[in-house]
Amino acid sequence: MLSIALNDQELVTHYIHGNESAIEILITRHKRKVFSYIYNLVKDRDVAEDLFQDTFIKVINTLKGKNYNEEGKFLPWVMRIAHNIVIDYFRKAKKMQTTSGGDDWNIFDSLNVFDDTVHDKMEKKQVKADVRRLIEKLPDDQREVLVMRHYEDLSFKEIAEISNISINTALGRMRYALINLRKLIEEYQLVLVD
Repeated sequence: MLSIALNDQELVTHYIHGNESAIEILITRHKRKVFSYIYNLVKDRDVAEDLFQDTFIKVINTLKGKNYNEEGKFLPWVMRIAHNIVIDYFRKAKKMQTTSGGDDWNIFDSLNVFDDTVHDKMEKKQVKADVRRLIEKLPDDQREVLVMRHYEDLSFKEIAEISNISINTALGRMRYALINLRKLIEEYQLVLVD
């Protein structure tokens, strides 16, 4: 068992050499600061949680790939990654909100002014059912982490403890679950188009 008294660089070295508990200590040590930074930028707890996870998935992947070279500057490096991920999030959100205002464009077409109609509610219910069906096609370990995270709202630390795995493993399973779910959704959409 590693000591929490080790500095960041020592923990990074231990993690790179295969000690999974080192990343857990690093995440625990810096979670509040990194999460607060992200949250203060996006002002949405759910989005901040997702971006925090994306940040540490990138940190883990970089460390695993032995591409880390910020000696003694672990937290500033993580904060730069978080900052870039937030910037990417806002860029994607901006692209999604862009509308083309032609001559027949009406602002009410892009604003959700009225409550959902019965049709809208049925459509949302169908989409949720379709997504749940696709989730069932994921490998058990990936499905378990995805369900615990998104439907039971558990933290990765809680998921790791419940599943008796490391936080790194939980993050990795979540990453692969999302990748595989995207592929399943694309296949599902292709089937609907054909």
